[in-house]
Amino acid sequence: MTGLPVTPSATYRVQVQPGFTFADTAAHVPYLASLGVSHLHLSPVLEAVPGSTHGYDVVDHSRVREELGGEQGLRALSHTAREHGLGLILDIVPNHMAVPAPEHLNGPLWEVLRDGPGSAYADWFDIDWAALGGKVLLPVLGDPLPDVLGQLSVVSDKRAGGEVLRYYDHRFPLRPGTENLPLPELVDAQWYQLAYWRQARTELNYRRFFTISDLIAVRVERQDVFEATHATVLRLLREGVADGLRIDHPDGLADPAGYLRRLAEASDGRWTVVEKILQRDEALPADWACAGTTGYDALDRIDGLFTDPAGVAEVTDFYREFTGAEDDRGGRWEPTARSAAHRIVGHDLAAEVSRLAASAQRAQRPGTGGGAPGGAPGGAEGAARPVTAEHQDTDPYTAPYATAVLEEALRELLVRIPVYRPYVRPGTPATSGDTMMVTEAASGAAEAADRRLAPAIGLLRDLALGRPAEGATVPGEDADDFAVRFAQVASALHAKSVEDTAFYRYSPLLSLCEVGRSPAHPAAAPEEFHAYCARIQRDHPGTGTVLSTHDTKRSADLRLRLAVLSEVPDAWREWMGGREVRAERSDDASAPDRHTAYTVFQTGVGLGFCHPGRLVPAALKAVREAGLRTSWTEQDEAYEKAVTDFTEQGPCGAGVYDVGEFVNFLAPYADANALGAALLHLTMPGVPDVYQNTEFPVYTLVDPDNRGPMNGPVGGTQRFGVDRILDRLLDGAAPDSFDEAKLRLTAVALRLRRDRPEWYGPTASYIPLVARGPAGDHCLAFLRGGSALTVVTRLSARLTAAGGWREAALPLPPGRWHDRLGGGTYEGAAPLAELLGRSPVALLTPEG
Repeated sequence: MTGLPVTPSATYRVQVQPGFTFADTAAHVPYLASLGVSHLHLSPVLEAVPGSTHGYDVVDHSRVREELGGEQGLRALSHTAREHGLGLILDIVPNHMAVPAPEHLNGPLWEVLRDGPGSAYADWFDIDWAALGGKVLLPVLGDPLPDVLGQLSVVSDKRAGGEVLRYYDHRFPLRPGTENLPLPELVDAQWYQLAYWRQARTELNYRRFFTISDLIAVRVERQDVFEATHATVLRLLREGVADGLRIDHPDGLADPAGYLRRLAEASDGRWTVVEKILQRDEALPADWACAGTTGYDALDRIDGLFTDPAGVAEVTDFYREFTGAEDDRGGRWEPTARSAAHRIVGHDLAAEVSRLAASAQRAQRPGTGGGAPGGAPGGAEGAARPVTAEHQDTDPYTAPYATAVLEEALRELLVRIPVYRPYVRPGTPATSGDTMMVTEAASGAAEAADRRLAPAIGLLRDLALGRPAEGATVPGEDADDFAVRFAQVASALHAKSVEDTAFYRYSPLLSLCEVGRSPAHPAAAPEEFHAYCARIQRDHPGTGTVLSTHDTKRSADLRLRLAVLSEVPDAWREWMGGREVRAERSDDASAPDRHTAYTVFQTGVGLGFCHPGRLVPAALKAVREAGLRTSWTEQDEAYEKAVTDFTEQGPCGAGVYDVGEFVNFLAPYADANALGAALLHLTMPGVPDVYQNTEFPVYTLVDPDNRGPMNGPVGGTQRFGVDRILDRLLDGAAPDSFDEAKLRLTAVALRLRRDRPEWYGPTASYIPLVARGPAGDHCLAFLRGGSALTVVTRLSARLTAAGGWREAALPLPPGRWHDRLGGGTYEGAAPLAELLGRSPVALLTPEG
């Protein structure tokens, strides 16, 4: 770590993958150093499923991935980076491992499948051994077992260590002593139960990542598991190969605070940020030992500055008229989000809800109840009475509650948790915030559901908050299990129902449907942005900030182009309506529904050029995720063909010229948004993470479109002669294009951050500045460290329509100020027509 800042000045995210290895990254180090970042931020580097382009499907924590160059390649990259003054940040995955094919690639899981609950690794994975009589369900078969039995065979596989059970690419271990049994008996004698893949939804007995059955949860809360899964990464930190960490999905863990505390101790307090998605009014838990989040909360505020709330309302009205969508099927946000949550919790997460209900059933004491939601446990209205087995058969709504009642009550409670999850640690009283949130959710559930569910909801409320069930003096093991799993299921439900379902059903303005954002809060006023910046500078000055990541649904430049629609709703209405009229007069394939037409055309406008090889996959992913007419598991081939034909012949066919013309109309305002957002990101409090290639304009769609290699054909990537261009721009040459303007802005801001930590680092000040004049609200400005002044234009289309800057001016701190981007010098007050007349952004520092 010699010479490197403890807190990075800025990081640069690289998606390392078989098509872009450590050696490829090393070749870019001189350029990235000249750009001005202090650290490279690498996607996961431990051994993953062969061919994986993302690395989050880890199979071996003890080895650096050979496809990337192995540990030797990583060390060589680290050495090259250090020669150029850069450090490394590693992305690690504590929550889950892959269930690969062949299965022997995951050694610990292989031993569990071979030896069952007696395996030394049985406690590594979050498996409910009681659910299937000590077996693990493996939902990997293309059809039910009896129909595919003839496709199974025992073969010898040296890589797997001997004889195995084969099913296509899968290899399963054989329980010792079963090798010579007849095939049906052999299959039945294993510690795993092979099953039709559709059975995962209702019968899976291991916790998974969201609804992805080939990612099995790891019990990193156990000290032995933590040590084994983190040994390699911690060694790389100790030996100076890496310098900091990015933690993937801590909300999936049993005890995020405990995990982060243990990690901070083991890593000697290295800079660590966590992938935590915060809602607009939600704070990072105070007991999390980390520098902050990966930065989606910053993305929300920055995007919000460039979104006009009045225009969003107009766009939304047009969207409802155009699509005719029902309120809960895309017409209105809140009903759509609630409907999506009910769909996910009742369908996709059915197995998880069943397991929770089983824990709750074991935790309840015979003859007692949980009390009515919102009231004291055991109150007169909520108190349950002893019942006989016969009475239970006729009245399942009295304690001990029937499984079906608990599952129904769970669904009603879970869909009303407004954030990712509560953070209840068994044995520790719930925080007042968690108590209020879960209690309000329970009250809402009781009001909306069958009134007979109220006592059961009260029981679940208490268990979720770590309270003992009525009649018990302590919660007990099953109650503790429930509290932990309730939070984990709530997290999975929120991610799947909001980000992966409702965001695809509701599409008036697609830039709002982004990780970390919410259509319920489309905009951020300057005062909100300033308050947010002041808060993170005070509480988490080393937190991460982002605009684009490998998980964003759309890149920042694409979103900021679409945000212009909120400023020109009439133009959008006229263009989209006219596009529909022209389509009706042509021989183009018609849209299968008006929602698809609206969404695909808006996506095409965001993309800018409708290439079918990119737009068609995004359109198909959108309709499958929405789950209204087709889905990943129940595909409607005829409908999907209609979506494909329409996309190819509409936006990518006859409509491509219309799209191009409309994009050209949006261009000056979109460019102003992109430059303004980039400058805010690079100069606001926190540590900016620049996603690969986004120092240039990048227009990418949802993964895998946005996860290509850094030198691939999609991300904007290797501009010809970039080193020479950067040198020319930094020598004072004016940009020749928008590409060059964004590159210069990025380099100037990053270099200033790196060279002046007293202006931008954890101890630097943040002071908002306010412009004078009727157009002053279109200027956002702040002073960092008393010596670096950021000025950006917001809502530039509205500004132009109102007559421009006119007499608006920005009062400056004492002294003469030089614009490092525009070149002018100002003193006293800068006329905005002059300061922002040729460029929508300015970055001023004291002259000399």
